[in-house]
Amino acid sequence: MYILSHLLVSPNVTRVNCDKNRTPLVAPDTIVMHYTGGGDARSSALYLADPATKASAYVVVARDGQIFQLVPFDKRAWHAGASALAGREHVNAFSIGIELANAGRLIRRDDRWFTWFGHEIPQAEVYVFLGKEGPTYWHAYTPLQLRVAARICQLLARRYPISRLVGHSDITARKQDPGPAFPWNAFRKMVGDLNGKEKTDILK
Repeated sequence: MYILSHLLVSPNVTRVNCDKNRTPLVAPDTIVMHYTGGGDARSSALYLADPATKASAYVVVARDGQIFQLVPFDKRAWHAGASALAGREHVNAFSIGIELANAGRLIRRDDRWFTWFGHEIPQAEVYVFLGKEGPTYWHAYTPLQLRVAARICQLLARRYPISRLVGHSDITARKQDPGPAFPWNAFRKMVGDLNGKEKTDILK
């Protein structure tokens, strides 16, 4: 996988037409991790590409490692909304967002877990978070999905002046993604030093 003309190139990348984002993105220095909070990656990508949807994304990474790219990395996507980071507002203006197909917080009914839209999640995909309000339940990410997302981060850091890796919840109190199920420590280790030039290809 590599970047050519601000687009990912790989057999597992599918381009999704999204013409609504045309404002240039110059020298992005931040990557923002998101979950889709919806169904599968393809349906989420199509929803985000819809001209009637007031949001968009650069890429959506499926649970099986497939990638859907909507917006080239030199255009400004609408992934951050009203947001601020390190004293700068409008995070869309200096960041690239990566969406991971993930249902987010789950609802427990007896010994079964469901998404907010009624889809049952098998117990093997449930992450239990023990917080101040007691246990809450979240859709776990897949190892392959995380490796693919980390590889995208590596490629972005090689091509653009990326120096920060944050979650959507870090830039706005309105959001909670990528949520407690996202393994930040392990993910940062997979990505490596954003300021270093040499990145290990973790997909080999």
